[in-house]
Parts: sequence; C-alpha cells; structure tokens
Amino acid sequence: MNLRDLPLFHHPSLFKNSMTAAATSPVASSPAPGASLLGIYLRLSCVPMLWGATFIAGRVISAHLPPATAGFIRFVFATLALMAALHFTEGLRALTTLTRRQLLGTMALGATGIFTYNLLFFTALSVLPAGRTSLIIALNPVVTLLIAVALLGDRLSATRWLGVALALLGVWVVVTRGDLSQIAQSVGKGELSMFGAVCAWAVYTLLGRKLLQGLSPVLATLWAAIWGTLFLGLLALRDVPHVHAASFTVEVWAGLVFLGVFGTAVAFVWYYDGLRRLGAARTVVFNNLVPVFGVLLGWLILGEPLSASLLAGGGLAIFGVFLVNRVKG
Repeated sequence: MNLRDLPLFHHPSLFKNSMTAAATSPVASSPAPGASLLGIYLRLSCVPMLWGATFIAGRVISAHLPPATAGFIRFVFATLALMAALHFTEGLRALTTLTRRQLLGTMALGATGIFTYNLLFFTALSVLPAGRTSLIIALNPVVTLLIAVALLGDRLSATRWLGVALALLGVWVVVTRGDLSQIAQSVGKGELSMFGAVCAWAVYTLLGRKLLQGLSPVLATLWAAIWGTLFLGLLALRDVPHVHAASFTVEVWAGLVFLGVFGTAVAFVWYYDGLRRLGAARTVVFNNLVPVFGVLLGWLILGEPLSASLLAGGGLAIFGVFLVNRVKG
C-alpha cells in the first residue's frame, strides 16, 4: 500500500497522529516561486508538537469531563475552525456539492475516526499517562498496514515487515514496563481503549482511501467532523445530569479550544500545505515526532516519569514506524 493513499485527520489525535496523504489530496508539487521553504518546514515542525500536545490536553480534560462530552465540545470548536478553513480555500458553497455516496462516506468517517476514536481516546487518557498513551497510538500506521494486508491483499516488503515487528515490540515493552512476560496483567481498560482507538483510526484511514475520491481533504474532513460532532452530541445527552459547571475550569476550556482549533484544524491545514508543496515522502517523516513530543510534554507539563522501559520501548516503536512510513513496497 502506498502511503499517499491514506487520509489524514490528526489528530488526530487524531490523529490524530500518524496518518499520511489522502486519496483525495492534491498532487504534490514543488514550492511556488518565492514561497519560503523555511516557513513550510517550521510549520511542519510545529505539527507533531501540536499533535503531541493533544495527549496533554486530553489528559487534563479527561479528569473533569466524560468522554462523549469532551469529544463533542472538542469537535464543535474543530468544526467551526474547519469551516473557516473551507471558507478561505474553496468557499462554504462546497458543502453542498457532495453526492449521496460521498455523504454516506463522510458519515462512515465521522462514525469511526471521530465518534469512536474520540470516545476511546478520552477513555484511555482518563486512566493512562499522556506519554504512555501517545506511544500506543504510534501503532496507527502499523495497524492500518496490517488490516490492508489482511483484507485488501496489499503486500509489504521485508523492511516494512521488520518495521511492523519493531513497532509492536516497542509498544509491548511500553505496556509491560519492560517485563514482557506480564502482558496479560499489564493490559487494562486504558490500554484496551487506546488499542481500540488505533483500530478505529485504521478503519477510518482505509474507508477514506476507498470512499472519498473527488473530495478535497478539507471538505471531506469537515463533513466527517460534522457527522462525528452530531453522533458525539447525541451520546453526550446522557451525560448532562452528571456534568456540572464546576467541571469547566479554565484549564479544561483551554484544553478543549486547543484540541479543536490548534490540535485539529490548524495542524491539519499546515500538514496538508506541506504535502502539497513538498510531497508525501518528505512530509510524513514529521509524523514520527508525535510520540516524542507526547512523552516529552507529558514529562515537562504533567510531571510524568521517564522510565527506562518507556524510553527504550518508545525508541523501538518510533524507529519501527519510521521504517513503515519511509520504505515503499
């Protein structure tokens, strides 16, 4: 599977954190005359920092709000920011140009990559440290490739198989805290939730690869965000009796705005600008820095410990993902 066949929404988490170029992304081109390469690279360097910081914000928010409520408010902000991005790129009239098939496709994306992913993302961060969670989510491209191999008949080179094995081993070391024999005892609610989020994102990726030809990345992601916000909002209704005004501290509001505007919309636009100007090969390398920033910011901001197993396992996982992302075939 070619990495340029994969859609992006990171954040997003999501992503995201580990998505690559979309089936519907513009053809990569050289920077326009006069364009600042330095500016492009500076923005691309900020993208993994923003995505890494989403785990910090998610950790703070999860201590105060239920997953559905947190996800719903996050994507209200994200949807508004993406609407602004669409306004300045294609115009809001583009929202009405989708066919029925494309609308159903974006609904499927909203159900998997936004609704399911965010429920599991916030659930995991309610019990796991941010840095540990960011290293588990590094498996996104690995799981996506494995599903593509199993269900779509894609083939991988020996080097990519090595990358898959190293990434899985690295996360195994992180989850078991270095005692590989304790995997059954080490996997709890948080780990299972984060693995589920990884699988939801992988499905989102492959659905986008098949369903969204003909849509620009911003338009497809905006419609997915609209559907996901609707689904999260309906589920969040059950949380209303249990959510109190005191839960919405300054830190929580700041985290929600950051996740929606900067961790989703701004990072998305900057990443796709990099894809358009530099091409996928040079842009996707920056994804490997997401868990690095997740661990580093968890240590700096939240005071999370940097254990030997976290550093060793994280290094293995990141190197494995690097091999998966960089080698074709």
